[in-house]
Amino acid sequence: MGISGHVSSYYAASASNQLCTTPLHGEHRTDVCIIGGGYTGLSAALHLRQAGVDVALLEAERIGWGASGRNGGHVGVGQRRAQDELESSLGQAHARELWNMGLEAVSLVDELIARHGIDCDLKRGILHAAWKQSDADSFKEEVEHLGKVYGYADCEVIDAAETQRLTGSQVFCGGLLDKRSLHLHPLNFALGLAQAALDAGARIFEESRAISISEDKHVVVKTAQGTVRANTLIVACNGYLGKLVPAVAGRIMPINNFILATEPLSQELINQINPQDLGIQDSRFVINYWKLSGDGRLVFGGGENYSSRFPVDIKQFVRRHMLEIYPQLKNIRIDYGWGGTLAITLNRMPALGKLSPNQYYSLGYSGHGIPTATYAGKLMADAIGGNTAGFDSFARIPTPRFPGGTLLRYPGMVAGMLWYAMKDRM
Repeated sequence: MGISGHVSSYYAASASNQLCTTPLHGEHRTDVCIIGGGYTGLSAALHLRQAGVDVALLEAERIGWGASGRNGGHVGVGQRRAQDELESSLGQAHARELWNMGLEAVSLVDELIARHGIDCDLKRGILHAAWKQSDADSFKEEVEHLGKVYGYADCEVIDAAETQRLTGSQVFCGGLLDKRSLHLHPLNFALGLAQAALDAGARIFEESRAISISEDKHVVVKTAQGTVRANTLIVACNGYLGKLVPAVAGRIMPINNFILATEPLSQELINQINPQDLGIQDSRFVINYWKLSGDGRLVFGGGENYSSRFPVDIKQFVRRHMLEIYPQLKNIRIDYGWGGTLAITLNRMPALGKLSPNQYYSLGYSGHGIPTATYAGKLMADAIGGNTAGFDSFARIPTPRFPGGTLLRYPGMVAGMLWYAMKDRM
C-alpha cells in the first residue's frame, strides 16, 4: 500500500494504513496535550482516551515518521541495562520492579496488537548471538541468574553449532534464545496504535510542529498555525526533541542508525539464514540486528554515526556489516536503505520525569524503544489518572546529563563509541 510523507524505506513502502488527519489550525482546548507521534505519544493518547480523558496530539511530520517508523522491529524483554548491573546500581528491590515492568512492556505490545487487530507481521523469539567467547560465557551467566533470581524460564543458552544453524553464519560462538521477545513491522505497529487512538476519540494533528511551550493557568503549546491550551502536557519527542525543552535536552544524545532491506529471498536461502524466523542481534557494542520481513526480505541494521549527516550511500554503508555475517548474500540485490535518529542516555536507561507538576516527559530509550516507549506512554497516562507507582519507579532512576551539555556531549561520546567499536573489531 505505502504511505506518503515518510522517508523512503521498506517500512514506508509496505505501510498498511493511510491515516486521515489534518494539521492544527486555530485555538484548541484539551485536558492533555501530547507532543510527539511515536510509540510514547500514541500509547499515552490511547490509554488516556480509554480512561475518558480528552487528548490532542501534535506531530511535527507524520505519525511514526521518526524512530518509531524506521527501527529494527525488535521487542525485547528486560531493560537496556543488564539485570545484574541494575541490581548493583539501584538495589535488588528496584531492579526487580524494573524487570517485572520490562516483561509487562512486551506483554502490552502483544496485547495491543491483538486487541486492536494491528497487522504488523508479529513474530516471536529473539536470538542474541555471541560475537566473542566471553559474550557466550556471559549469556550463560545471565540465563542462570534470571532463572535463579527472577524465576524466568523463557530463555536458554544454545551452543555455537546451534547458533550457527539458526543464523546461517559461522562467525558466532554461541547464543541466548529468548522465546518471550517479539519482532514486528514497526511503522505498521505505530500506525495501528494511531488508528486505535483515533477510534477511541483522540485528536491527532500531523504536520503540526510545536515551536514553543509556556505555562500560566494552563500549558500553552504553539505551532505555526495554531495553539493548544491544556491542563497537562506530555513531551514525547525522543531523538527529535531539538531545542524545544532545554531542561531535558542535555539528558539525551541523538545518534543515527542505519538499515537496509534486500530483495525478497528464495525459500532455500531463508531456510539457510533464519530457519525459525527469529529476530537476531549480535553482541557487539555497536550491534547488528536483523530479521525477515513479512514478504521474505532480510531487514538488516548495522552501523551508526554521531553527526547531523547520513552516509551518502546508506545501502553500501550497511551492506558491509551484513556481508561480515552473511558473505553468501554478496549477489543479493539491496532494494532499500534508510537511516533514522534515536536518543540515548548516559546510563542507557529511559529518562522519565516532570518539568512541573503537570508537565511530563519520557525519552532516551537507547535502542529499546518499542516495548519501553509503548509502556512509558501507558505509565504517564496512569500517572495523570492518579496511579503514579510505575511512573515513579522509572522517574527515580538517576538520569545524568552528558558532560558539557548539548554543546560538548558529542566529542566524549564519539571517542567512547570508537573505543568500543575498536574492541568489537579486535
